[in-house]
Amino acid sequence: MRVVVWAAASGSERDWADMAGLLRRLAEDAAASSAMVFLLSPAEPVLRLSMLYGTSWTVASPWARIHVEEAIPVAEATRERRLVWVADPEALALHYPRLALMVPEHMVAAAPMVAGDAVRGALCLLWPPSHSDDLSAGETGAIEAYCREAGQLLERASRSGHPLVPGERPLAVDSDRPGPPGTAEALAAYDYAVRLPGAMSLDLDGRIAFAGDAAADLLGVPAADLTAGRPWERVPWLGGSAFEERFRAAVIGQRPVRFTAGHTPDARVCFELYPDASGVSVHMAPLPHPPSAARPRHISHVEDTEVRPYHQLMHLAAALTETVRVKDVAETIANQLLPAFGAVGLILMAASEGRLQVVGQRGYTTAFLSIFDGRSLGSDNPPAKALTGHTPLFFSSFAEFKRTYRDAVQYGTRNAWAFLPLVIRGRPVGILVLSFDHTRDFPPAERHLMVSMAGLVAQALDRACLHEAKDNLARTLQTGLLPQRLPAVPGLNAAARYLPAGHGMDIGGDFYDLIRCGTTSATAVIGDVQGHNVRAAAVMGQLRTAVHTHAVAGMGPDDLLARTNQVMCDFDTGLFASCLCVQFDLARRRVLLATAGHLPPLLRRPDGRTEALALPPGPLLGIVPDADYPLVELPLVAGTTLALYTDGLVEAPGIDIDDAVAALARRFARSPDDDVEGLTDRLLGDASCNPRADDIAVLLVRFTG
Repeated sequence: MRVVVWAAASGSERDWADMAGLLRRLAEDAAASSAMVFLLSPAEPVLRLSMLYGTSWTVASPWARIHVEEAIPVAEATRERRLVWVADPEALALHYPRLALMVPEHMVAAAPMVAGDAVRGALCLLWPPSHSDDLSAGETGAIEAYCREAGQLLERASRSGHPLVPGERPLAVDSDRPGPPGTAEALAAYDYAVRLPGAMSLDLDGRIAFAGDAAADLLGVPAADLTAGRPWERVPWLGGSAFEERFRAAVIGQRPVRFTAGHTPDARVCFELYPDASGVSVHMAPLPHPPSAARPRHISHVEDTEVRPYHQLMHLAAALTETVRVKDVAETIANQLLPAFGAVGLILMAASEGRLQVVGQRGYTTAFLSIFDGRSLGSDNPPAKALTGHTPLFFSSFAEFKRTYRDAVQYGTRNAWAFLPLVIRGRPVGILVLSFDHTRDFPPAERHLMVSMAGLVAQALDRACLHEAKDNLARTLQTGLLPQRLPAVPGLNAAARYLPAGHGMDIGGDFYDLIRCGTTSATAVIGDVQGHNVRAAAVMGQLRTAVHTHAVAGMGPDDLLARTNQVMCDFDTGLFASCLCVQFDLARRRVLLATAGHLPPLLRRPDGRTEALALPPGPLLGIVPDADYPLVELPLVAGTTLALYTDGLVEAPGIDIDDAVAALARRFARSPDDDVEGLTDRLLGDASCNPRADDIAVLLVRFTG
């Protein structure tokens, strides 16, 4: 046995070797196709992939870190301190979709490694579908013995002061060999290999350990150039995904894979991949030239194999990672699943408050969907039954559908249906319905694939629903805290706009207000609380309340900011905020200004001349308790307009903020001298219709005299 230990791993090399020996013995005694050992991090609730047997880092890298709360058997075994056994492919796809993506149709066992009262890590074993539906008593005993011995070893290592800590990559454990072959035996094996039309040996990472001359001739690359490289890296016409995908399928599935490929229509090669726990043997043979009429038109040709479902899952998983909102999820699955299965209709429903709500569809009318929208989960209809029973329903024809549900309704020419429950760890999320124009048998492999995809959709839909609920709460909170309308102040005309951040962004803490402070004065304020979340919106509400209270009490901008800053420091929210305060003293025809780190206001005079006022800066609110905020006084002339705004209006990647403010001032100066409403719209420019990365608040106030 050979154990490869990366230098980054820490702990006694002897202990690592003992752990590897235990794992190798278990995997071979249980006849498992592959095994993985995860160690629990002492610093965080994360399982780290630490040892591999029968598979490679190339294949297993997505499982390098697993949070103990994830829907994965090793995480469940760790949380619940019990052996987890999954033999049903549909159960694997339904409850553990991420694992089903990696090892479809496999049987999985996971168990915790416990020593004393502490869980030290977890073990995962995989078997191909040929394994029986239950673990044998011998297999169960072997797993329990391994976990007990490994747990004790890990505990001893920890007590000795040399705990086993994995490196960035796990340790690779080779299968044991009875001993090196004798010279005659080795020569016989070599002679056998070179007599074949083409023979090649790959390790579990896909690197070529041996390639005969016949294989090199078929591939069109010298044998010396093949060694230690991967076929898809060293052979130009295998450089696409064809060989690599099938190699992965063979290693993961531990089953032979056969396919054909060729760099010209007349030069086609049959590849047969035979995997085991130590690597993959590749047999190659040239295929006869097809008749001219039957030759493919394309330069390269690859026949379909069993890996297609796996990569459909991969494509869907990759696409769903980019979805943020429910409509994105519905659009993505419609684009991916309808062509993948030849379906003509799709309905996505989300479970909420005991009812199913239609949140996305393709191929139906709104009138038809209204029949099912809002139906109770307790209803006697296929969507509700499939979801509450956590069981997918397949109907090969309308006749079968009608026999099962007498009230079944047929839409157009639809004649086959798949009702796929969306469930996460036993919690109903929704239902996905696919419909077809023709009768369909739904063979077992296709059913397993559909259920696997439904597991991925469930997680994406749940994530999107949570995002929208959080986003709606924050937006409701923020808009409820902003003024519904500005007060009427004699001598002033005012207008305001608030634009939330664009798609996929959280809520911000922008705020503004115009506060009437008596018969001859008013205070305008604008600010921006750090962050884009519910917390920022809540702090914004507290800040606006403090500002309003101090303004009504008659404080000038300098004292108002100083008192508000003290309030924010007392709240100890951990957030800070910028703020600009402008007091209009109409009786004395003057304006008083102070700033707490906010962007400069724009002053437009009656003749159109415009400038950004360079106010002496004060510190942001919420940082220094006893801060001072310098006061600036300017004369107030009839027709003067002040523009207050937040950074979302001017900030953009790659643009200097001073240049952006200057450009905004020029646009303000060139705008027609309309009423403040029209002037506000012109100041916003294209911001109201273009995607925004931040919130925007704008407040314009004009002194009319």
